[in-house]
Amino acid sequence: MADTEAGKRLAPWARADLPEPPYPRGLSWIGVCGPGVIVLGVSIGSGEFLLGPAMFVKHGLSLLWVTLVAVFFQTVFNTELMRYTLATGEPVVTGFMRTPGGKRFWAWFYSLLYFLQIGWPAWAATAAGAIFFLALGRLAAPPADSLAIYWIGVGTFVATVLVLMLGRRIARTLELLNWVLVTCILGGFLVLACIYVPLETWASALVGFIGFDAVHREFSFLPDNLDILLLGALVGYSGGGGVLNLTLSNWARDKGYGMGSRVGHIGGVVGGEKSRLAETGFIFEPDAPNLSRWKGWWRIVRVDQWGIFFVGALLGMMLPALLYVTFLPPGTDIKGLAISAVLAQSIGSTAGLWLGIVVAVLGAWILFKTQLDVIEGMTRSITDILWTGSARVRKAVKEDVRTIYYAVLGVVVVWGVIALKLAQPVMLLQIGANIGGAVFVICSLHLLYLNTRILPAALRPPRWRRLALVGMALFYGFFVALVSRSFF
Repeated sequence: MADTEAGKRLAPWARADLPEPPYPRGLSWIGVCGPGVIVLGVSIGSGEFLLGPAMFVKHGLSLLWVTLVAVFFQTVFNTELMRYTLATGEPVVTGFMRTPGGKRFWAWFYSLLYFLQIGWPAWAATAAGAIFFLALGRLAAPPADSLAIYWIGVGTFVATVLVLMLGRRIARTLELLNWVLVTCILGGFLVLACIYVPLETWASALVGFIGFDAVHREFSFLPDNLDILLLGALVGYSGGGGVLNLTLSNWARDKGYGMGSRVGHIGGVVGGEKSRLAETGFIFEPDAPNLSRWKGWWRIVRVDQWGIFFVGALLGMMLPALLYVTFLPPGTDIKGLAISAVLAQSIGSTAGLWLGIVVAVLGAWILFKTQLDVIEGMTRSITDILWTGSARVRKAVKEDVRTIYYAVLGVVVVWGVIALKLAQPVMLLQIGANIGGAVFVICSLHLLYLNTRILPAALRPPRWRRLALVGMALFYGFFVALVSRSFF
């Protein structure tokens, strides 16, 4: 069409065959799976390690049902994101730019959503509380320690940038770090829970996934006197969270899933090479050979999401919650500068100082790693939007996408240093998480339109998946309305 690059529309897809999928067995699955473990690592660092425990200590484990429903819907959502990327090699936001409204409108719209939800360096700020505890052996307390927490947060935030400059392929660097994170964190919390958590608390958590309150022996889906803002945050960050899930498709593209292997990837500054990243994607003819390969790729997506993300997100929420409710009195409000170190102090005073130090180290590592994933996801997505949406930008950087990536990263860092001053860390987390819930309402319906109207008929989702995306919009819409009503 005449109005592609210069007007509202992106250039049409090129034609190519779908690449042959790998057929892993045993431990070779570790090398094939990747996007799921990255988004799982993100989820463990916010909802699972901080917001979930804050809610469960205050209101009880019966609210674990929220996590089960949210993670189920997100897993369906994630696989649908990857459906689009497998078929075209494009990140899902590029697909959204192909829908009515045009590329410029959706580019600005989703860039704004990324900024509003994760433009706040809340994870570096909360990591500062754990680092402060490790350095001084006590919890940070406002206002005396606010400045120290700020500067530790700044140092932590800037350190994430240095990591992103390493490695030939940035997504591969994140993948390796998250395999270490998920294995060590979930394994460490599992060992601690097996040693210190009573059997009745384990039982309370298991029945909590269906909304049953084992203490009062009744179903309690929404207990009285709920902290509504914290509840909305729990819903938003159970699993991944809003735009963080959208970035899954960018990571799948760089991993080379499906048509992503034909598009290219973003390389690192140190050790990376200038790589050719296509501005738009490809599509394949849905004939018998291509559809056979499609089934092979879909098998990998199912394992990556249902086998790693779904199971890992449920364990990631339950295991820290078990420890928090075991070591902290019911009803404790743990929101504050030291939220990331409260568990470490409680375990240290009960089970031994050395164990408290181990938990504080785990907390600092979780939050540092989550901040790394979050800043990378935001930078990557905005880079892809600029790269895809503007020929002028591509020409200005001489077709080297790394120039855009690191320029955006620099802007994000400058803003982050400023934003760290604006509010307490946990408040930044709650704001972002509640915005994430609203993002899910919008994106689940936008994704439904994309995959049922833009993709070829043979690649479109079955009816149950379409209904699940509508159900997801209704589920998150209920909690967005609940939070909104509490303010107005």
